[in-house]
Amino acid sequence: MKTILKTEELAQLSIAVYALYLQPIHIFWGLWIILFLAPDLGMLGYLINTKIGAIIYNLFHHKLIAILISAFGFFFANHILLLIGIILFAHSSFDRMMGYGLKYNDGFNHTHLGMVGKKD
Repeated sequence: MKTILKTEELAQLSIAVYALYLQPIHIFWGLWIILFLAPDLGMLGYLINTKIGAIIYNLFHHKLIAILISAFGFFFANHILLLIGIILFAHSSFDRMMGYGLKYNDGFNHTHLGMVGKKD
């Protein structure tokens, strides 16, 4: 089952990367990597406590939020919002493909996909 889930996430990541390729915004390739990893700044919430950390991290990694931001960008012809939404979606798909999911309040390693770092 985990292989099927990882394959689905890889497909979603591939579609999102292709959507990024189609965007009219042209920036240095190195900046794409920084933008792709930027949602992980949500981990800084864990410096406050695990509850705040989980809330902030999940806001930066929730696919529905990414889709809503993309939709607003698309319908209001705002390329920046569309770009942000697609990057959030791509990053979330990548994280889930790697086994990282949305966080529970009791600690960073407890996700909706199971415990991070534990063997299948």
